Amino acid sequence: MRKADLVSSISEKTGVPKVDVLVSLETFFQEIKDNLANGENVYIRGFGSFIVKKRAKKIGRHIKKNKAIEIPEHFIPAFKPAKVFVDQVKENVKEEPVK
Repeated sequence: MRKADLVSSISEKTGVPKVDVLVSLETFFQEIKDNLANGENVYIRGFGSFIVKKRAKKIGRHIKKNKAIEIPEHFIPAFKPAKVFVDQVKENVKEEPVK
């Protein structure tokens, strides 16, 4: 499912015009990005948590030059689904998802 499909589905189920759904969805995404960029986690009960994870510094390798390089510690965004969400997926998905 792409964003356009999601917007269409929400619009059909709620009766809200697609433009309004798209604006709401974009605002939702932007709020999550802004909060994570400020180091704040976003918790949505029953759905999951958008969190910032710290990656420790490590030694990597530049493949073309065959040299070791130091990758500094950095922070990355991550999503941790809620237990209710995970259980619902486990119950309902019976076969390999289509890619």
